[in-house]
Amino acid sequence: MPSAETLQRFIARVEENAHAEAVEEFYTANASMQENQQKPRVGRDVHIANERAVLARAKTVMSKCVRPIFVDGDYVVIRWIFRFDWLDGTVTQMEELAYQRWEGERIAEETFFYDPAQRVPRKLTAAESRSS
Repeated sequence: MPSAETLQRFIARVEENAHAEAVEEFYTANASMQENQQKPRVGRDVHIANERAVLARAKTVMSKCVRPIFVDGDYVVIRWIFRFDWLDGTVTQMEELAYQRWEGERIAEETFFYDPAQRVPRKLTAAESRSS
């Protein structure tokens, strides 16, 4: 079961947009990640490479935890909002729930639940461009 301090440090790393570093610091070596009902990806190094590849395509990223965080023993649920401003000028904004199983102070399994339609990048409207 993760300590409250560990959870807060994990969330802080993600909100700092240090996604690859958060995986390195808070996931087990054999951790699995799964997007909705897709096949899980296994291995911390695989997850780090995936995070770096996604971030390399982004001009800016905003990551925000929407509290409260739900904890029941080794299980944690976190609600996230992400905004990716891509290098090609498009934007992806998505909200997801991360369902995690922790082993002590590290995440062993994580499944993300979200509407896949959110992942489709879109062009900003003129009004959105002025306000960003």
